[in-house]
Amino acid sequence: MSEVVADPTRRLRLGVYALLIALAAGNMSGRLLAVNAVNRQELETSRISQRVAAAEKEFRAEGISEDKLQAKLLAAKQLIEREERRQRPFLSGNDRSRWLAIRALVESGSFEIDAFMDSNVWNTIDMVKHRGRDGQMHLYSSKPPLLIVLLAGEYWAINKTTGWTLADNPYEVGRLMLFTVQVLPTLLMLAIIASLAERFGRTDWGRIFVVAAAAFGTMLTAFVVVLNNHTIAAASTAVATYALVQIWFDDSRRWRWFALAGLAGAFTAANELPALAFFALLAAALLWKNWRQTLAGFAPCALIVLAAAFGTNYWAHGSWQPPYAHRSATDPEDNWYHYSYTLGGKERQSYWLDPQGIDKGEPSRLDYAFHCFVGHHGIFSLTPMWLMSVWGAWRWLRGGTTSERQLAAGIALLTVTVLTFYIGLRPQIDRNYGGMTSGLRWLFWLAPLWLVVMLPAADRAARSRQGMAVALVMLSFSVLSASYPTWNPWTQPWIYNWLQSCGWRGFG
Repeated sequence: MSEVVADPTRRLRLGVYALLIALAAGNMSGRLLAVNAVNRQELETSRISQRVAAAEKEFRAEGISEDKLQAKLLAAKQLIEREERRQRPFLSGNDRSRWLAIRALVESGSFEIDAFMDSNVWNTIDMVKHRGRDGQMHLYSSKPPLLIVLLAGEYWAINKTTGWTLADNPYEVGRLMLFTVQVLPTLLMLAIIASLAERFGRTDWGRIFVVAAAAFGTMLTAFVVVLNNHTIAAASTAVATYALVQIWFDDSRRWRWFALAGLAGAFTAANELPALAFFALLAAALLWKNWRQTLAGFAPCALIVLAAAFGTNYWAHGSWQPPYAHRSATDPEDNWYHYSYTLGGKERQSYWLDPQGIDKGEPSRLDYAFHCFVGHHGIFSLTPMWLMSVWGAWRWLRGGTTSERQLAAGIALLTVTVLTFYIGLRPQIDRNYGGMTSGLRWLFWLAPLWLVVMLPAADRAARSRQGMAVALVMLSFSVLSASYPTWNPWTQPWIYNWLQSCGWRGFG
């Protein structure tokens, strides 16, 4: 009863949080159930119709009875539909790379994807070629294998339980797995953000605003319909941050929080290379806070994840280094991205021998920085609500408690480090805005941290109608950008397309 008297609107806020999360869950799940490569639907239908018509003409010329003709035509149609299948719930070479490896691991016990490639459905550009354990050259997914191995376990369970396969039941298997590994972790992240909003927020409006921003304003919800590492990394970032808060702010010495921070922090780094900075900062903070518990709880759990990451990489590739480290300019055997392969009876070259469009990279670092901040892939142009995170971090740095200042400083340092890595230190081939994508996806995992430091800004905006109006406009444009990729997040942002409509050549 005393808690209600102290904060009479808390129950109402919790109800609003639940409402927002429920709306986000329904929105994400509905889009997931509708996921399909709709751009290939018309071609598939046309090809099937043409071939079925040709088959019927051929069968009628044989002079067989109508019953035999219909039976023969039905069998032919089933074969044609299988051969001409072009629609798929896997929308990009990026996510198909992982799906191919998952399928290969479960169905053949190997990471080699050669036997599972075809011209219409199961293909990707995100692959490498190197010598396998049999001494022969094989194709492999270029994605880090830890996540692939974990998801292969789920696919194995689905296959053994239902008999479904990715070849024959791609929609059933794909949607079920995406719900468990994309939607559910995102909902967990939203619940954590709501909890942290209660912890750090000062006004009802500010807290609700931040939870609404998490539910609808980030690009994460757009990506739940495809298999990707970014939403998973964002969820583990949120978990690690929650554990950190228990230790840093509440002075908890419970082993479970240190262990959880180690598991989640290391898993974030295993899924996002720049998150090594997050992991290092987290480890340093906990060592400073309580080195004994850090060594007893954090370190062993982190080592388990790191050992699994390196171990699965060696299992997949026979190398401790990830595929992208094998790009030697002098040793052809150690350049896994330069190769040829045969598919559909045709000799093909690796896409990365001659990347096209945006994958060529931005020649100018200055142009790249401009478009990463306020241009066609801009953090602040596409998602202007992040300006409130900058303002909120500044407010905490100037007037927060000691712990709040330390948290804001850590998030600011981490953000600058990641931006410096991607914008200032990468070669041209890597300055590609994340490729064909609706946002700077290599920053998505930072969203939980930016949402936390948004709270003091949202609380300040809540003091006036003008402040709330400006905040709502920024949130509205952020939701617009997150909603723009209606059925496929592997598309260019709306600003990019708008600039092209105005005469800009783009990267085509």
